[in-house]
Amino acid sequence: MSKTNAALKGYIKTENVILLIAIALAVGFVGGVTFSVYRSTRSAMLSGDAQSPQMTPQQKEQIAHLVARTEKNPEDVDAWTHLGHLYFDTGQPDLAIESYEKSLRIDGNRPDVWTDLGVMHRRTGNPQKAIESFDRALISNPNHEIAMYNKGVVLMHDMQDPAGALSAWENLVAINPNAKTPTGEPLNQIIQQVKQTLSTEQKRPKS
Repeated sequence: MSKTNAALKGYIKTENVILLIAIALAVGFVGGVTFSVYRSTRSAMLSGDAQSPQMTPQQKEQIAHLVARTEKNPEDVDAWTHLGHLYFDTGQPDLAIESYEKSLRIDGNRPDVWTDLGVMHRRTGNPQKAIESFDRALISNPNHEIAMYNKGVVLMHDMQDPAGALSAWENLVAINPNAKTPTGEPLNQIIQQVKQTLSTEQKRPKS
């Protein structure tokens, strides 16, 4: 695996800053570069086609407690948010989306929650909704670095929009020149490598 391939990984989950969503998918539209997107929970590592991680008794108890809280008080924004996080952690993206959306209907000015919602939309195969969620996060906080990074990954991988991805990442390094990928590679270096790959592809004679 090349240095670029190893570095371009990850959605950074905002709840714990560096929790990553696990799906390894190949991208063929940029010179054969492979972008791996993964997430490791505190208890397990998932592959994209693996079953959801088995919930611990503690997680089951926490979910039951939070569900009871939301039934008692449907306006409990914290309960909906933490419920979303638990569904995120236990590989239940549809339920995470439902919980995050209910949380955001109560208080829509929380960029971290919008960002995690975007990750879950991408996990369920809806990259357009993921982009919309990251954009909502950036409306609330134009300098939200994790939303910018994740938006670039989705644009690059799912939307086949390398120019849009580079724009998102360049906005990130403009506010944080020392920004790095989850594997510790300088993001600015990755930007230059992707630009070089695109330039090489454009120069190749068409068959």
